[in-house]
Amino acid sequence: TPTAAPVPSGAAVGVPTPPPAEPQVEAPPPVAMWTLQDAKDLLSAIRGIGQEGLYARDYQPAALAAAIAQGEGDQLNELASRLFVWLAEDLRDGRTPMPARVQWFAVDPDQDLHPNSALLAQATETHDVKGTLRSLLPTHPDYALLRQALQTTKDPKQLAMIRANMDRWRWLGHDLGLQYLIINVPEQMLRLTVNNQIITTYRAIVGKPGKTATPQLAEMVENVVFNPTWTVPQSIVKGEGLGADLLAHPAKAKRMNYAVKQLSDGTIQVVQQPGENNSLGRVKLDMPNEFAIYIHDTPNRNLFAQDNRALSHGCIRAERATELAMTMAILGADLPKDTAVEYNLSGKYTKVPMTKPFPVYITYFTVARDVNGTMRNFTDLYSRDAPVIASFAQPRQLHTTQRKSNEAVTKLDNPL
Repeated sequence: TPTAAPVPSGAAVGVPTPPPAEPQVEAPPPVAMWTLQDAKDLLSAIRGIGQEGLYARDYQPAALAAAIAQGEGDQLNELASRLFVWLAEDLRDGRTPMPARVQWFAVDPDQDLHPNSALLAQATETHDVKGTLRSLLPTHPDYALLRQALQTTKDPKQLAMIRANMDRWRWLGHDLGLQYLIINVPEQMLRLTVNNQIITTYRAIVGKPGKTATPQLAEMVENVVFNPTWTVPQSIVKGEGLGADLLAHPAKAKRMNYAVKQLSDGTIQVVQQPGENNSLGRVKLDMPNEFAIYIHDTPNRNLFAQDNRALSHGCIRAERATELAMTMAILGADLPKDTAVEYNLSGKYTKVPMTKPFPVYITYFTVARDVNGTMRNFTDLYSRDAPVIASFAQPRQLHTTQRKSNEAVTKLDNPL
């Protein structure tokens, strides 16, 4: 599966790659009229922001207190507006600068739905500064559990990890949807969730560390495919000589369930037909994205018994994938259960388009609830904690227009 890596696809060895253009810093924040009471409420919110895993020092409480002492006027309006926007941005979008969010491609829609100017107007016109800020907090139950852990934990290293993972929830949309799939890569688990309640859990196989690491995404399942075909990548067809071998031995191709043909330009195309030994297994969930990451079954189901399941080229393999696919088709396409069973048993390629939005979130939490509901630490498979934790030790950076990682994409044409 294509995934992200620091070297662009096709880059010539030894030729320096120009650095990506710096994202433009957004325009100065809007300015509102602040009453003394609203400004005092903002100062109180800043001083108490530690309970949300942020640092009061980032929002200049001493400067705000001094401006309040000077009374209402332009100075207070400008400073309070700026500090409110900084705090609102961090609660809405996360404090971690984009370069520290390695392989983060899940674009958060919240700044479009709740722009700075609207939040500032809401806070000052309704005189509910704290309520406006509170409305930006993640609603997922795990965030509340992390907040509780923050209050009771003494170990500095664990506190840093809790802050980092609280911030990761802010990188996602405030509303994840009525029903969705969520994969936590470090836990190597997939959950089907309805109304933020976990309905079913599945062990998952995720990308191996390195260039085949699974990127973090927020996508939509568009189709459930029963009995998928698998187009064998050219790295195997040509690079390993499979195509020429199968053309020369048609009986072998038939025995291995491959359809082989040579195109007019000489390219050999090899497509594995549906079947129990198909490399994608019995089902596939299509979720179009620039990395060609998707969720699928596997004929090697014994691998789900392993503790370390970081084994794939980036795609997600799901335990009991047929059950998952049939549930998705019933919930997301109103497919009758009997029809789903019929499609599955037919042995024929069948694509069921989803008629309801069904988001998929591929996330990266190293402190989270496990399948038993217990908060615990997970192995940092891809070493992504360090840059987030380091960013918290640095002064707050101004938010920019960058919405996701800008790492180059290396095309790995093996989807397994």
